[in-house]
Amino acid sequence: MPYQINNISFYYANKKVIDDFSLTIDPGKFYGIIGPNGSGKTTIIDLLTGNKKPASGKIKLMGKNLSDYSKKELSLNVSLVPQDYYINFPFTTEEVVMMGRYPHIPRFNPPSGKDRRRVRTTMEKTGTDEFNTRYITELSGGERQRVVFARALAQDTPLLLLDEATSNLDINHSISMLNIAAQGVRQKNKTVIAVFQDINLAALFCENLLFLNHGRIAAYGKTEQVLNEKTIKDVFNIRAKVYPEQYSGSMQVVFRK
Repeated sequence: MPYQINNISFYYANKKVIDDFSLTIDPGKFYGIIGPNGSGKTTIIDLLTGNKKPASGKIKLMGKNLSDYSKKELSLNVSLVPQDYYINFPFTTEEVVMMGRYPHIPRFNPPSGKDRRRVRTTMEKTGTDEFNTRYITELSGGERQRVVFARALAQDTPLLLLDEATSNLDINHSISMLNIAAQGVRQKNKTVIAVFQDINLAALFCENLLFLNHGRIAAYGKTEQVLNEKTIKDVFNIRAKVYPEQYSGSMQVVFRK
């Protein structure tokens, strides 16, 4: 299994933001994490990537303690699309996407033909090839986000983590990028763990949803089982109607003022 998370806790200063969190992540599934602002969603992603260390508990990746992985080993297994990506150097779009191949390239070696083909194919699939020679510093926020998404896809890891990765994208590009991620789940048995603000978008793509509140799991399970009016009320303190929507083929949520 990709991740085995056992009783982890995490603090910012003296404030506990992740509280005794345990979860098993199985391969070949699309997971969504949903919760209010400040509930610990991004912190969970930071812990899964090794960017932060739990104060207690253990995280295992592929049966091995996450803390025992080198940075290169982690980069061969886990790729990340962050919610904010800023780079102040004038790399071209193609150069940024090629950065996703760095874990696969031996030190001091140039990219191989395979690396270049992977980058070219990924850029074509994500539509970022239309500005492949433009500098990343010249792109709009949405264009830059698509490039960062392409970089993670070019990395070609068994696990893809998305931290509000579509927050800067219009609905067309949001669905397009998430479709590509979902295709990897269906066709290559990859695992996607994504933080969402949009509950309906999460329900459209995710087989399993995890509702987080105050650093603890408020609800977890198959989307059609845990996405309901009670969960929405308990987690967000708002009334909602949840129903199976025929056109989208997924559970959807509507709200009242």
